[in-house]
Amino acid sequence: MLQDRKLLSRFAVALGGFLIFVGIVVIGGFLIGFLGVVDFSIVESENLQSLFLGLLLAIGLVDLVAGIILWRR
Repeated sequence: MLQDRKLLSRFAVALGGFLIFVGIVVIGGFLIGFLGVVDFSIVESENLQSLFLGLLLAIGLVDLVAGIILWRR
């Protein structure tokens, strides 16, 4: 039982670190686009928009799972 909690705790820490990294990348991408350094008009096609929305949904679900794991800990 204690071994399972330790493994789950390590997984939650690793998942939290990954989510922090992804958040920094997303915020950086937003700032680069907002300040006009890079033109993101290439992602205006409908297929790429649904891909990005799906990726954001997946990141949100992983974040939810990490929150539940840390809450139960």
